[in-house]
Formats: sequence, C-alpha cells, structure tokens
Amino acid sequence: MSTRELQWFKSSYSDSSEPGDCVEVATTPATIHVRDSKNTQGPCLTIEPATWTGFVAHIIEM
Repeated sequence: MSTRELQWFKSSYSDSSEPGDCVEVATTPATIHVRDSKNTQGPCLTIEPATWTGFVAHIIEM
C-alpha cells in the first residue's frame, strides 16, 4: 500500500500548543506510519504496532 492511499490523522499525542508542529499517523493491521504534518510528501517512518505501543508508553512516562 502506498502512503498516499493511507488514511492519515493528527496524532492525539501531538502538542496542541504548537499547531504547526504535528505528527500524523496512519495505521494498517501490520504497520504504523508516522510523518511530519508540515512535510507530507517527505519521509515516512514505518514501524510495527508493538514498537509504536512501546514508544507511546515511554513518552507518556516522561
């Protein structure tokens, strides 16, 4: 699946105090895709759901 075909949404973990500094996320059953909302044509990070869950848990603990 191309990243253009994914349904992107702003991450609920993005800081709303800086609306221009957002992360967008798109999910499939096997992958989580992450990109910079200011550069939607730029690079995209693709990770497994378990890795994303661990990352989010770590950020919340900070």
